[in-house]
Formats: sequence, C-alpha cells, structure tokens
Amino acid sequence: MEKLASLFIVVLVAAYNWYGNNPERVALPSAPNHTAVATDQDQILSNAYKNKRSDIQVRGAGTVEKILPDDNKGSRHQKFILRLASGQTILVAHNIDLAPRVAGLQTGDNIVFYGEYEWTDRGGVVHWTHHDPAGRHVGGWLEHGGRRYE
Repeated sequence: MEKLASLFIVVLVAAYNWYGNNPERVALPSAPNHTAVATDQDQILSNAYKNKRSDIQVRGAGTVEKILPDDNKGSRHQKFILRLASGQTILVAHNIDLAPRVAGLQTGDNIVFYGEYEWTDRGGVVHWTHHDPAGRHVGGWLEHGGRRYE
C-alpha cells in the first residue's frame, strides 16, 4: 500500500510540474484585463460543469461578481463568486486558516486562481487555493492586485 501511495504522489508531482510549467497548456492572457478572453481553462471548467466532474486541478481567471460572508464552520473560508470570460460563475472557497485572506477584495476585481474544482449545480466550487501543510495535496493559490495568496 505504501508503494502505491508513493507512486501516486510521484505521478501527482510530475503532473503538477508539467501542468504548471507548460505554457502551451496553461496560457492566461497577460493583459491586466485577463477576463476579456476565454481561455482553454474556461473550456475545461465548462466541460467539468456540464459533465458533473470533480477533483480537477484548474487554473483560471475571473472577475469578482459577489463577495459572500465568510464560512466560519470548521475551517474558516473567505468566499466569493467569480465570473469567467465564458460567462460561467464559480464559487471560490479560500481557506483563511491556512492562507492569508485576500486583502481589499471588491466586486469587479480580477482574480487569477489555481485550485481544485468540485462540481455543484450552480457552476462549481474552486477550493484548495492554499498550501497543504501535510504535503499530501497539490498547493493552490489566488492572485489579486499583484500579490499571491497561498
């Protein structure tokens, strides 16, 4: 069982390194208004939603449509809804017990994200936008105003 777990971790790390370092695979427009053009990632998120898929590591960008109250049950999460260039909305649940709160977040702000997508009937949730202190999950992040929150 340990060998299987070790193999799984090696495969995850290799996939993460390829996925995160391959500009052809993960291309986000570099212009400040990065939500103006739909990306391949928008298509991945759209397909995941349509096919009710979860546990997908995604990278993307969107505009804050609504800021929700923090979820303080269990691990605390800063929550907000992003609208992608494709028009799809997703909920971001950012664990503020493991990563800093995104400072000064306002409706209309642009956010770049890297985390895990989970299907919901409202467009989906992106979570794991932080490091994993146990080292068992790929670390995620949010970028806002030139700062990375991980």
